[in-house]
Amino acid sequence: MSRLTLADCFDPTGERFGIPTYPWRYAPDDLATRRQLRVRGLRPGGQDIAAQILRPRRRREPLTAYLYRVDLARPVRPMTPARWAALAKANAARRRCPECGQDAGYVIPPTLGTCVTCAYPEEQRAA
Repeated sequence: MSRLTLADCFDPTGERFGIPTYPWRYAPDDLATRRQLRVRGLRPGGQDIAAQILRPRRRREPLTAYLYRVDLARPVRPMTPARWAALAKANAARRRCPECGQDAGYVIPPTLGTCVTCAYPEEQRAA
């Protein structure tokens, strides 16, 4: 894709990009991103993407954010006790070391795959 300017990103009819496109921070108030919907306590609720925002960058592809209609958004589903329990179980699994089976007290980094004590046993002996 060729380099875009701020003026190239303004396409409210959708002729150029297929869906209505606005420059960064110029979208209408009745459209919002997923994060903006979440702040309002809403979710897209299965609706299609209504528009997009493009933010041009130098030497790279533009950043894209998809927009959804606020009037069609639905409220966020509440957390049930079963969902809380499943989330607690998943977080506990992320803290348990597969090597020694101990609760590390922190989320084990995926780059290590084990707790720091098991990943670097030489440093632990020296200390």
